[in-house]
Amino acid sequence: MRTIKYIKGDRVIWIVVVLLAVISLLAVYSSSQSLAYGSTNSTVYYLFKQIVILFVGFMFLFLSHIVPYHYYSKLSQILLYFVVILLIFTLIAGREVNSARRAINIPGIGITMQPSDFAKIIVIMYVARILSLRQDFLNNFKETYLPLITWVGLVSFLILIANFSTAALLFGTSLILMFIGRIPIRFLLLTIVGAALIFFLFIQVMNFFEIEGRAGTWQNRVENFWNKDNESVKNYQINRAKVAIVNGGLIGKGPGNSLQKEKLPQANSDFIYAIIIEEYGLAGGIFILFLYLWILFRTALMVRKSVRTFPAMLAIGLSLLIVFQALINMGVAVNLIPVTGQPLPYISSGGSSVFFTSISLGVILSVSWGIEADREELLETEEVEER
Repeated sequence: MRTIKYIKGDRVIWIVVVLLAVISLLAVYSSSQSLAYGSTNSTVYYLFKQIVILFVGFMFLFLSHIVPYHYYSKLSQILLYFVVILLIFTLIAGREVNSARRAINIPGIGITMQPSDFAKIIVIMYVARILSLRQDFLNNFKETYLPLITWVGLVSFLILIANFSTAALLFGTSLILMFIGRIPIRFLLLTIVGAALIFFLFIQVMNFFEIEGRAGTWQNRVENFWNKDNESVKNYQINRAKVAIVNGGLIGKGPGNSLQKEKLPQANSDFIYAIIIEEYGLAGGIFILFLYLWILFRTALMVRKSVRTFPAMLAIGLSLLIVFQALINMGVAVNLIPVTGQPLPYISSGGSSVFFTSISLGVILSVSWGIEADREELLETEEVEER
């Protein structure tokens, strides 16, 4: 009971976090047994690793949730410069996987971190800060919109070089947040056209100079998505995912009874949603979707209650990041969009995504109790003025 008094914020979101953590442990253990046994002679290696990762993630969540939300405003301005330097360093000296440098090794603990996950949080904080500070000058392109889109565009481009889906996720979420923050639509439309042109030129330059990079991978994934040939070797992953989903039916084959987890690459990370549906059925898949949407719903309630702009924009921006990433992962699993490599937030195996999702959730919880404190302060002020 003594511990409960230190837990602040929306209790419903806390419950959702616990449910996601439990689902993560069940799904990771089931989908990684053979992989773990083949590499360590123990079926529980990845389960124990995920337990440690979730525990550390919970520590990040707890620490970030007790920090008053207004500290994140100034912090974003400082960390934005650090993020740019870190992304550049990653592109130069990061760990290379599949012709892309998108991660760096953390010495001593054997975990890799993707700076792009950190960058997403800081950029959303910065956008929320500018939108709150410039509420009376939202129509001013030079003083309000230009600083916003310059930083969003720069960070998104640095991420784009190695990771298109994360760059698109960050850029798209930032534009939606600006729309919610009442930035003029003409500015946003102009930005979308400009971004599409820049992306097209980037691809053409990469192809013209035959620069090795992710451009070829992006093109192949789009082509494979439109190629519905079930015999295609390149579509092996998505075909196995389809089989898993069909096998799941309405209520699934039961925990641990997936057949496709032995055949589906990245079954414990990128395609974990397909394994969950195979074991828990359509009902389980819808339940997980409901959990993410419930976070968004609870955050929307915070926005309605907020008497300040920054916490409202901060909470809705971070929740949109989490929900959109979840929808992208689910969309890949059910073959609605091309393969992207986005993990399922707080469920997929891995450290970097869990850690930074935890921080995002912690900041949202910080906003939830901070908003209540703001409302109480406002009511007290009004009572004093009436007297």
